[in-house]
Amino acid sequence: MPERTEKEKMLAGEKYNCLDPVLEVERQKAKELIRQYNLTQTEPERLPILQQMLGGIGQNPIIWPPFYCSYGKNTYLGDQVFINYMCTILDNNEVRIGSQVMIGPAVQIYTAAHDLQAEARNQGWEVSKPLLRAGHLWFGLGAVLLPGGRIGRNAVVGAGAVVSQNVAMNTIVAGNPARVIRKIEL
Repeated sequence: MPERTEKEKMLAGEKYNCLDPVLEVERQKAKELIRQYNLTQTEPERLPILQQMLGGIGQNPIIWPPFYCSYGKNTYLGDQVFINYMCTILDNNEVRIGSQVMIGPAVQIYTAAHDLQAEARNQGWEVSKPLLRAGHLWFGLGAVLLPGGRIGRNAVVGAGAVVSQNVAMNTIVAGNPARVIRKIEL
């Protein structure tokens, strides 16, 4: 059986080396598209760049620049997704954002985590875990989503919350670490 590439390991959630030259080429391609995107003035200018940059997009996506991501191709957006200024998505693994999602300014979405051992970390070893978001969500200003979480439908993540575990549907979470503040009555 042939040895798996660092990219294959990365997307499988296995330990991989982020300093791999092939991964660096992909990040550089994404950086060029991000640079182009962040220089645009209108939504019609942005759509073709988004289609090249991201893994998939639904109807009527709006991402206000500046916007940043690691690879782009590992990010998928549903319909009517709105992402406010200064969002960062480190999509070393898949980030799937459902439909009707609002993401506030300066929200950070991370899939990668470095090795805890200094020597391995310095050599570029890390692991990435996918992040899945259902639809009808709202992420408040400056929320941080850490690797591996699932956010349930109709959830609200409060401003500044640090989400390190799953969030149940129809709940509001806030704080660091994020915890349930209350259920949303339907």
